[in-house]
Amino acid sequence: MKLSDRSLSIAQSEIRSMTKACNALGGINMAQGVCDLEVPRVVIEGAKRAMEAGVNIYTPTEGLPVLREAIAAKMKRFYDVDISSDHVLVSDGATGAFYTACMALLNEGDEVILFEPYYGYHRSTLSSMGAVPTFVRLESPHWVLDINVLEAVVTPKTRAMVICNPANPSGKVFTKEELEQIGAFAQEHDLIVFADEMYEHFLYEGAVHIPAMSIESLKDRCVTLSGFSKVFSITGWRLGYAIAPVEVIEAMAQFNDLIYVCASAPLQMGAAEGLEKLGDDYYRELSSVHQMKRDLFCDALRDAGLNPSVPSGAYYVMTDISGIAGADDFEKVMTILEKTGVAAVPGRAFYHDDGGKNMARFCYSKPLEVLEDAAARIRKLC
Repeated sequence: MKLSDRSLSIAQSEIRSMTKACNALGGINMAQGVCDLEVPRVVIEGAKRAMEAGVNIYTPTEGLPVLREAIAAKMKRFYDVDISSDHVLVSDGATGAFYTACMALLNEGDEVILFEPYYGYHRSTLSSMGAVPTFVRLESPHWVLDINVLEAVVTPKTRAMVICNPANPSGKVFTKEELEQIGAFAQEHDLIVFADEMYEHFLYEGAVHIPAMSIESLKDRCVTLSGFSKVFSITGWRLGYAIAPVEVIEAMAQFNDLIYVCASAPLQMGAAEGLEKLGDDYYRELSSVHQMKRDLFCDALRDAGLNPSVPSGAYYVMTDISGIAGADDFEKVMTILEKTGVAAVPGRAFYHDDGGKNMARFCYSKPLEVLEDAAARIRKLC
């Protein structure tokens, strides 16, 4: 059968490719962004109780009211942002929430600005529906935003922009000043801002997460995307959400119903219990443990003669690998995998051109004994 033009525009992600290569060698997979920490018991028990109580049928496509209300309460608790549950849609992961938001808000041919290095699924989602990604480069090691570069890429066809904060893969945490600049830019050009805030609780050395929707110029033109995969270590549950103006949520819900019907009913109950019952200590420990792991692995990269861009948030590190043997980034990460058994993602996964040819991304959210093993192996590169 002849495949659609759309299917030909989508290729397997470099993350999955490296995961396959790592599995074939029995190595340590630091390519895929799986949080390997233990799932909080309250989350597991909440889902189990829901199953046993018969919460096993379709939910409203917007999500169970108890979870939507818990998400709204979470925004007030952490950020003093007041929203009602009508502004919340629960979907099949933040990826599903982003897809339904794009379906509701974008037309074919609309241009959407991505910051490089970008998260590959953002670009692939846009391309799959006929939107046109355009790119603004942020340079390592500090990934500072230059608003003048944004002005250089905007055109009459520009409809939206995507920010990932804290950023996958760079670990950049956008400052309030940068978000205000983005808000003013979006307001001037009448743009939508998709704000992927999945890693909002992974922050280091005093970095502060500021929700895009808390910026006055963005609150009515922002779609916030987040979820529970990372913060509760439940990537396989596929449970995420969007926060947006009510009319946008209503439009997104139609696509959510069409594509996913609804998110898993008992798993929604587990996430709601986690939001309601886990105290501030849980989130502080999350950041503290990951900062220790970041430092441990960045030290190993430096000892191996590599040059990491130390992240301020999320749980990835981009590092220069120009000193590794190989003609390009893919050959270089394969050299690392073959020599050490540690898998990374080649930089090409995060750039539209050869900007990542000497870069690689490692995910350091691993059990401590696994991470220490990976660090010892990486040091063998020197």
